[in-house]
Amino acid sequence: QVQLVESGGGLVQPGGSLRLSCAASGRTSGTYAMGWFRQAPGKEREFVAAISWSGHTTYYADSVKGRFTISRDNAKNTQYLQMNSLKPEDTAVYYCAACSTPIATMSIHFYDYWGQGTQVTVSS
Repeated sequence: QVQLVESGGGLVQPGGSLRLSCAASGRTSGTYAMGWFRQAPGKEREFVAAISWSGHTTYYADSVKGRFTISRDNAKNTQYLQMNSLKPEDTAVYYCAACSTPIATMSIHFYDYWGQGTQVTVSS
């Protein structure tokens, strides 16, 4: 089992920045691709970004491309989501997720482990 804990959410004004972190613990000796998803009230959970185990491959949703950057530090068992130029429509609960394979994927169905989520609110 892998446990994931997100941090770094909060309230930010439009145009501002936040950095989310996700710390993994438990059986972290494997090679896990990781990703970020988000869920706004009344909407389905949607893909935001994904990164392969090596960090060489990344994917982004079109809505965040050019504004968000996913990264990871395997030595610290931690992944990050740098969010810049935030918009009100980015408001959601953001979830960290991990796959049991090293290959990055945008499909929610391949993610086996999930964090509890962290709230991001973009508002003036």
